[in-house]
Amino acid sequence: MSPTTNAEAPTMLQVIRHGEGGHVVELALDRPEAMNAISTAFAEEIAAVTAELAADPSVRAVVVTSTHPKAFCVGADLKERNSFTDADLMRQRPITQGAYGGVLNLPVPAFAAVEGFALGGGLEIALSCDVIIAGEGALVGLPEVSVGVIPGGGGTQLLTRRIGWSRAAKAIFTAAKLAAPEAHELGIIDELVTPGSARARALELATTVAGHSPIGVRNAKRAMRLGADVDLQTGLQVEDACWRATAFSADRAEGVAAFAEKRTPNWPGEDGVQRNPAPGT
Repeated sequence: MSPTTNAEAPTMLQVIRHGEGGHVVELALDRPEAMNAISTAFAEEIAAVTAELAADPSVRAVVVTSTHPKAFCVGADLKERNSFTDADLMRQRPITQGAYGGVLNLPVPAFAAVEGFALGGGLEIALSCDVIIAGEGALVGLPEVSVGVIPGGGGTQLLTRRIGWSRAAKAIFTAAKLAAPEAHELGIIDELVTPGSARARALELATTVAGHSPIGVRNAKRAMRLGADVDLQTGLQVEDACWRATAFSADRAEGVAAFAEKRTPNWPGEDGVQRNPAPGT
């Protein structure tokens, strides 16, 4: 992979395009002096950048990483919040929701590469991704009740859906900080890797995803998300609608042709316009 960095990237979030076509986008949390604690300004940047990526049809996969070797993200910026009035906190609420929701609502697969601490809002950013890869030395948890709040970036909902009621209840109610092997056993972490290699593994998986039909992958994620909390029959209807949106697309025609011709597909992509054509085509 040959990364290229957006020269106009926000000061607390590096945006890096990987590979030919730049279809894999790395979002590197880059507020090392605060171990990536999420301030109001940082939340605004995350929301703005994820909105741009969601609207970009060239993006096929996103990887959320950290430039800090010992912290993915330690959660909300409590130093900033210590000076807040109740009115300040209420004004900040939709801003932080926009940040977590921006990651959660990405229409393409999102991978979290966790090294070191992923606590509170940091774990919620990871939970907002589809797949969590973590180094064996990582420490994760939702300790909000120990400081007088509750997980408010989706944690109560996402962790419960990921690992079930009783396991999530124990983790949240006790404010437990879990070592990566235990979190992996519980299902919070999807894949455990040697320390320092989570980013490389997440980028590897994202690159694999980016090689598949962009329309197919987006519609598969849409079907899974929309069908996750409905009855089976409704879920099958959701799936059928997403199947139709894919089956009659230019990607389907190209995929079948490439299979028959025993070549790598040259996916037209989201809008049906062919991008980055192979040499000689």
